[in-house]
Amino acid sequence: MLKTLRNAFKTGDATVKYPFAPLETVPDFRGKPEHDLERCIACAACAVACPPNAIQMATDLKAGTITWSIDYGRCIFCGRCEEACPVEAIRLGDEFELAVMSKADLTEDATYTLERCSECGRYFAPRKQVDYACRVLATLEGNTEADESIEVARVCPECKRRADAVSALAAARAEGGR
Repeated sequence: MLKTLRNAFKTGDATVKYPFAPLETVPDFRGKPEHDLERCIACAACAVACPPNAIQMATDLKAGTITWSIDYGRCIFCGRCEEACPVEAIRLGDEFELAVMSKADLTEDATYTLERCSECGRYFAPRKQVDYACRVLATLEGNTEADESIEVARVCPECKRRADAVSALAAARAEGGR
């Protein structure tokens, strides 16, 4: 018995002094998702990819806003949101201690404005997403189709359908149809 106690004291601590000492994480540790408000274009790719529906998007057409929200209580830290984001606005960080006194403290929200249609004036898409699409199209310099697409990017789907129907009808009449 004395021999065992002597060996135990020689060995020292076998466990980490957590939570009194910081716990080291590995480089690819999957912790709390960190959302970059400036980079986010509110495209909802992360919300579509989220298996437990921890990330949600809510549109308020009267106010002209779209709200991105995450519930860390539902998040399983799978990283699908990080993979799906086209602009790398969400990434998994190192933070994993999410104990809070109130369940409401486990949510985070961000509100973005919606773009108005240049034809009818209705809200139809997040402004940052439309601006991003226009910037991508602008990189195709010298392409006349890209220039036309930039103008069409600020038109809602309903007005695009109406314009396509009118042009299809005009083309059919020009060919001798009714």
